[in-house]
Amino acid sequence: MPRILVVDDDAAIVKLISVILSRAGHEVRTSNHPVEALDMLKVFTPDLIISDVVMPYMTGLEFLEKVRDHDHLSAMPFILLSSHAERSDVRRGMNLGADDYLPKPFTPADLTTAVDARMRRSGLNVQADSGTQAKALGTAQVFWQRQQVSWVSRKALELFFYLLEHKEVTSWEAAEALWPEKDESRASSLFHTTLHRLRKSLNNEAVVSQNRKYALADDLKPDYDVQRYELLAGQAEQGSLGFEELKELVSQYGTFLPGADSPWVDDVRARLEQTQMSLLGVSAQAAITAGKPKEAAQFYQRALSIDPMSEQDWQGLTAALESMNDPRARLAAQREAWWTVDFD
Repeated sequence: MPRILVVDDDAAIVKLISVILSRAGHEVRTSNHPVEALDMLKVFTPDLIISDVVMPYMTGLEFLEKVRDHDHLSAMPFILLSSHAERSDVRRGMNLGADDYLPKPFTPADLTTAVDARMRRSGLNVQADSGTQAKALGTAQVFWQRQQVSWVSRKALELFFYLLEHKEVTSWEAAEALWPEKDESRASSLFHTTLHRLRKSLNNEAVVSQNRKYALADDLKPDYDVQRYELLAGQAEQGSLGFEELKELVSQYGTFLPGADSPWVDDVRARLEQTQMSLLGVSAQAAITAGKPKEAAQFYQRALSIDPMSEQDWQGLTAALESMNDPRARLAAQREAWWTVDFD
């Protein structure tokens, strides 16, 4: 899946571009600060950068210059966003190595056409590889050949994600995981029926078997949001992600396969919950280091919404609120949750 970095200090524009390009099948990361975007590029290499021209701290043209100073980014496709009043800067941007510019305001079609053109010239296609996407965080969706899969049964969808999580399993392992309340004979029968429905929903070669073990076919190569989330979480633990990347990463978390109630699903949810708790702690510390106690407090509150017994997060929340002279510091110190109130 082609990855795009969007840099603009206008939060509304960033949100608009992110929604348009995500729906078009791109992985989008965003930053509202060009200096932070440069830090992000130290650990993240996109396939395309879109940047506004007029921004505080550093203009888009200055940002472009600094991007081009790095050898591994010297040929990075780069699109400038420019209002009509800024067109005098366009020529300079092209001289600095910008590949295209998009005037504001623009339509969704204008944006996707410009991005697709750059991708084609770079030899990239939307939904690279097999075009299979598996989304399980806060949803339960699979896209194959750029189309959302219409599942014959809910259990067929669950079996797909079980195979995705466990790589290779025996029929009994899958049957016991998805139908723990059934006896061996009935569970085995349900497995084979559901396997047939999974193949019917995708294709007959979607699941392969060898030595009495079953696995998703190699040529599916799904882009799995859980796998990407956990990979980036590992980088966050090592201190490799910038603050904006951390904010985006914690926002990706959601209930794993909502609506499913098998024990194996509960195990994955517990694993991801612990990962999110750790990420929120890392993000809170990064916010404190950046002098942003309000955002640190938000991270601590989110952690306590997951685990209200986390003493470390109560202490962090209390300290962050006290540093802002926020009257809710007293409530936090008394371990009182007021989660119906959002931070303004």
